[in-house]
Amino acid sequence: MKKLALHWKILIGMALGVIFGLLMSFINGGAEFVGEFVKPFGTIFINLLKLIAIPLILASLIKGVSDLKDISKLSQMGGRTILTYLSTTLVAVVIGLILVNSIQPGKSISIETRKELVEAYASDADQKREVAAKQSSAGRLQPLVDIVPSNLFSAASNNRNMLQIIFFAIFFGIGIILIPEKESSLVKGFFDSFNAVILKLIDLIMMAAPYGVFALLAALVVEAPSLELFKALALYAITLLAGLALMIGFYALMVRILIKKSPSFFFKGIAPAQLLAFSTSSSAATLPVTMECVEGNLGVDKEVTSFVLPIGATINMDGTSVYQGVAAVFIAQAFGLDLSLSAQLGIIFTATLASIGTAAVPSAGIVMLVIVLAQAGIPEAGLALIFAIDRPLDMCRTVVNVTGDAAVSMFVAKSINKLK
Repeated sequence: MKKLALHWKILIGMALGVIFGLLMSFINGGAEFVGEFVKPFGTIFINLLKLIAIPLILASLIKGVSDLKDISKLSQMGGRTILTYLSTTLVAVVIGLILVNSIQPGKSISIETRKELVEAYASDADQKREVAAKQSSAGRLQPLVDIVPSNLFSAASNNRNMLQIIFFAIFFGIGIILIPEKESSLVKGFFDSFNAVILKLIDLIMMAAPYGVFALLAALVVEAPSLELFKALALYAITLLAGLALMIGFYALMVRILIKKSPSFFFKGIAPAQLLAFSTSSSAATLPVTMECVEGNLGVDKEVTSFVLPIGATINMDGTSVYQGVAAVFIAQAFGLDLSLSAQLGIIFTATLASIGTAAVPSAGIVMLVIVLAQAGIPEAGLALIFAIDRPLDMCRTVVNVTGDAAVSMFVAKSINKLK
């Protein structure tokens, strides 16, 4: 086992977790045993990854920005990063809408099934709707206001405040650039050392990755909804998975045509991060491993990874964008609504902007979906239709989110000659 590559260890852990979960599902009291004695180890593993996310962003971004030594380089990299992320997000929403309009999975849901799902998951839908109502009632420019923290320590206390930490880290890094090197050397040396310590902690945490994903997958299997619900929503799931697969294909083309690298090289290099993203359903929790893979396996310079990837984990949600397009039209179809071209163009615009505000944590995309539904005039109660299978699909969406971050970081690195 010691000689196996990390992605193989994670795959073995995932496979054993699924098998163990299935076996425990057929044993009387097995599900309770997994919930009480196995799932907590998966939770501990995710907590360790989340624990390291904020310090990693602070250390790597401050180091990355201060290493540039020139603000013009920062603006050049920042402009390309945000423009590329918005472009891939737009492609993702369009792919989702084309597929859902072609396959029309919502028309396969019977009135009886629709009523059952709405009744079963009404309370979950109401909770998400309340959260979304608070966000949408705050004002159109509130997302811009939320980027700037009023208190660094308050911002650092919640992983949902990633954009605020990124803002402070870039701002602090700019301050280091603008003062004489003689005065900044001590501070810069501290953050260089701090970053090295954080990277070593990541190595230690990843030693537990196979055991963590084993616990997560075992818990997921025993907590899975009934097979009947999966069958009822099968066409919706197939449509969404097809959209996510097309996005993976889009990244492969991007790597081949724009970056001039082999897709097999890209996917082999990013595999550990993809597997971890699948297990945790969180871009933020996966960020430490994504940075390690992109830098160590794909040859992207530290200067780029420390800037592009933390921003990507926060604003680049291509998998979530595919999902928002598919889910919105699916719900409309299930309720017998025909969406006009203007309504679907509105979905493209809203979903693209909503992806920027989506927190990099499990199921956060559902909150933003409420805003997309409201904009298109689709009944928000329909959110309950997709709750039953949202968790496994969320795992797949996160894989696409992380893959997109890696592809964009390679593209940005190539464009500024920082790719080996």
